[in-house]
Parts: sequence; structure tokens; C-alpha cells
Amino acid sequence: MDFGYSEKVLALQAKLRSFMENLVLTNNERWHREAEAGSYPLELIDELKAQAKASGLWNLFLPGLRDDEPGTRLTNLEYAPLAEIMGRVPWSAEVFNCSAPDTGNMEILHMFATPRQRKQWLKPLLEGDIRSVISITEPDVASSDPTNLRTSIRRDGDHYVINGRKWFNTGAMHPRARMLIVLGVTDARESTPSHKRQSFVIVPMDTPGFEIVRNTPIMNHHALEGHCEVVFRNVCVPVSNLLGEEGEGFAIAQARLGPGRIHHCMRTIGQCELALELMRERVLERSAFGKKLAEYANVQDEIARSRIEIDQARLLCLQAAWLMDTQGNKAARVDVSAIKIVAAQLQVRVVDRAMQVFGAMGLSDHTPLAYLWTWGRALRFIDGPDEVHLRVVARNELKKAKEELGQNSAFFRHPTRPADAPISFDATRK
Repeated sequence: MDFGYSEKVLALQAKLRSFMENLVLTNNERWHREAEAGSYPLELIDELKAQAKASGLWNLFLPGLRDDEPGTRLTNLEYAPLAEIMGRVPWSAEVFNCSAPDTGNMEILHMFATPRQRKQWLKPLLEGDIRSVISITEPDVASSDPTNLRTSIRRDGDHYVINGRKWFNTGAMHPRARMLIVLGVTDARESTPSHKRQSFVIVPMDTPGFEIVRNTPIMNHHALEGHCEVVFRNVCVPVSNLLGEEGEGFAIAQARLGPGRIHHCMRTIGQCELALELMRERVLERSAFGKKLAEYANVQDEIARSRIEIDQARLLCLQAAWLMDTQGNKAARVDVSAIKIVAAQLQVRVVDRAMQVFGAMGLSDHTPLAYLWTWGRALRFIDGPDEVHLRVVARNELKKAKEELGQNSAFFRHPTRPADAPISFDATRK
């Protein structure tokens, strides 16, 4: 298990850092100015996308790229340090065609799309000509359990008719958003296993009956691209828009969420690094009660804790990425759940510390900290709440315990027995 960055990755890091410094950060104020005026900075994004593509910094996230598809084929382990750099400016991922939810959608289209679907949807997504949405979460049920979903996808001859309400459809208000991948119930029979009732269907956003109800705020913040509540009222699409096979929706969702989850974590680590850097600079510049903030032991402790925790999270993230590359996404499922818990909680802690050092300014929009804290808190729900991922990790530990039951009996001492008496362990005892 070697997490040292290869010469290839080091070169890409240098190129990406230069791009960020010379092209992204110099336009950061413009992006925010246009966004605050309510206009998506599409012209700026398109300018930068063209330069990113020409620089070979395109579709870096997809290990399965074919030779005829645009982009730089990287493993998950190679992509991780690059996603960190992108994460430092949250809007920049779109510049490199590495934005959520498009990356996850491209992953499952790559795995499950028909030739027609690849041509109609995957190709323009890979080229960066369109954006997409994943439509899973519903307001009326605990959507972390997909068997709860109520959106109906009913077969009617050569078409599916979709009825339901979804929310937190990220990117639905993006001016280039053209399609949703919708998870719903295609088989409601009780005789059908609960994890075989759901399917994914592709829905063009101009289909009659589809409506964006509102842009749902996250922590009182409205994202420009939208985290939208939407409704489907007798939305009719061809059966050919089915992704994969009927009843495979749950399995496809798991295939999609693994890479999507770890990409969030990679970017989060970059955002925590930025928060720590800002905190370090602030404590060297500011004084209180006759001393620089950096001279106070409690402030030093917070800096040290942040450094240690970020490095721990990075190693766990790289381990999960390495497992995905070497043993497949399914084998890395527990590690991905682990880093998803760690990264989201880490972001809240580290950014909170930085905000405290900045004082009242940390609550304002003068720094990126308030937004990063908000996003870190949201990340504890995005792609599954902490509790679900803790359950995955715990179940795996208990499974191992059952398989190894009794193996640690030799570590116990029994004071009432002679030292040389054999120790018996009844593995069947409740």
C-alpha cells in the first residue's frame, strides 16, 4: 500500500495549481459578483473549460475512460490529490468537468447506458456541453433507505409514466441542465423483494409534466445551481430511457454512490487545508490582550489538532481510493463509508475552529469559511447520513467478530483458576 504520489501525479498537481492560481483565483471575484447578481457565470465557466480541456485537465475522475472519450484517465488514487486542489475553490470543479452530480451520473452511464443513451447523454456530458441531475431523495420518507421511495414509474405500453415528488435535486437550475436520472418504483408487488422494486429512468428536463417547484435552501443559503424540489405529474418517457434493467435501481445507486462519496471527501480535505492555512495566517497577524493569537496555548492546540486530523483523514481517503482501484468499488464499500463519516465531521470541526479565530469576520462573506462550514454540515447528509455509514462500519465489525468468535479467549485471565489450567470458551453461550 504505497500512497506516494507518482511523477505523473506530481506533474498534474503542478499544472493544476498553476491553472488555479493564474486562471481560477484571478476570476474568483468575477464569479461571485455575477452569482450575487443572480446570473450564472456561464461565459466565464465556458472560457475556463476550453482552457482546461486544452491543458489536459479534463474528466480526471473517470478511471474507465475509453480511448475515444475526452479526458485524462486516472485511477482514484491518482485523482485524490487533484480533487483536493479543486475543492479549495468550490465552483472550480465544473471548469474541469469534475462536478457533482455529473461525475456520478457519468459513472453509471458509463457502466449501464445503452449505445443510444451513451450517444444522447454520456457523450455531451463528457464533452461538458450539458449538465445533469440525480433525482433520488423524497421529502416524505427517509430516503437513505431506498425501499421507502414512493415515486411511481409505471409501465404503459412502450412508455413509463412517472408520478412523484423529489427534493435536493442538485444542479436542476443550472442553465445547462438537460436531464435527470430518476429513481422510482417500477414494481410495487409485495411478492417482489424490497430491493428489486426500484429502477432508474432518464428524464429530459423539457418533458411535459416535470416542474421545478423551488430552490431549497441549505442552512439558509440558496445555491445558484439549485438544490431543488421537483414534481413529476404523469411524466411520460420511452421505455428505452430505462437505465440498466428493471429492478436494478438499488444496485445501480450503490455503484454510483461509491465514487461520488469519495469525490466529496477528496474535495473536503482540500477545503479543510484551506481553512487551516487561513487560520494559521490569521493568528500570526492578530493580537489580543497584548499578545499575538499564535502565542496562546489553546489556539496552538486547535492548529495542532487540525493538522493531525486532516492528515489522518487524507490517509483514510487514500486507502479507500486504493481499495477501489485494486479490489473494486464493492470491496471498498466499508472504507468509503468510513471516510464519508470522517471527512464531513472533520470539515465542520476544522472550519469552525478557523471561524472562531477570525471572530465576527468568520461569520461573514469576507472569507470562504462560512460557506465551507455550511457545506460541511450539509455533507453529513449528502450521499447518505452519518448514521447509515456508521451502521455499515459497525455491521462489518460485528460480522468479523462472529467469524472470529473465541479467538481472543487466550487474552483473558481467570484469577480463580490455577495459572496452568486450560481456559475453555463456549462460543455458543449467549
